[in-house]
Amino acid sequence: MVSRRGSLQTFSFALMAAGFAHAAAASPAAPLVPAGAKTLDELTTRIATMAPRRDFKTVPMILDNRDQWDADALDAVLHYAGGPKQSWDNTDIAGPWLNVMRNAMNAEIWSFRHPDFLCVSATHGSAQLALYDDGIWEKYGLAKLAGPGITKNTFLKAPAASDHDPKDYQNTDGAFSPRANSIQGLQRRGSFFLACHNAVWELCEKLISTGANPDHLSAEAMCAELSNHLVPGAILTPGAVGTLVELASAGFAYAR
Repeated sequence: MVSRRGSLQTFSFALMAAGFAHAAAASPAAPLVPAGAKTLDELTTRIATMAPRRDFKTVPMILDNRDQWDADALDAVLHYAGGPKQSWDNTDIAGPWLNVMRNAMNAEIWSFRHPDFLCVSATHGSAQLALYDDGIWEKYGLAKLAGPGITKNTFLKAPAASDHDPKDYQNTDGAFSPRANSIQGLQRRGSFFLACHNAVWELCEKLISTGANPDHLSAEAMCAELSNHLVPGAILTPGAVGTLVELASAGFAYAR
């Protein structure tokens, strides 16, 4: 069986091969999934072989073909054989979304003894801004849309706390504490962040209507550019709200 560390390395290589070299790389540091999470490790390994499409030229308003989103990766999540499974409806970038996901994972793993617990974020609204790379934040001034006090994408990269000894799970400054809240930190623990195509399209319309369109792109072309610059590990879906229905049908508990 492929090790968790090997899974993460393979995942990083697949992302770069798919054109993600310009984006912030997923952390190759020590894995944070607890011992015994066999099914979750298998899911991560499987998705690592599915290089996402990030070579869009134009994208329509409504996706009507599987090659327009990360269909295979999403299917793998939907058909996850382990459990329990939880889907978070995350819409507010300034809200506690990363913290509550972390809390859910901690309780399921150590309190309820479910190491194969799968926690996913159905990301849309302003929370989706955190799923674009630094180049897009700078080019389109996304900090202006993120809200007061947010000047850059501080939600992505794993802080130093994530590199603390994972065996010391009670460390109040460690890898499972509030000091470790981040997208990459949760990804290292086996969670997935699902990006919303509808949120991409709506952001394009907003940017174009406010004149934040330096290349004078059409909505279809800008939507392609933003989709191509989702952060490593993000799984593009046709729409978060619709995907939540699919997740519920697949046995994911809804949380918000």
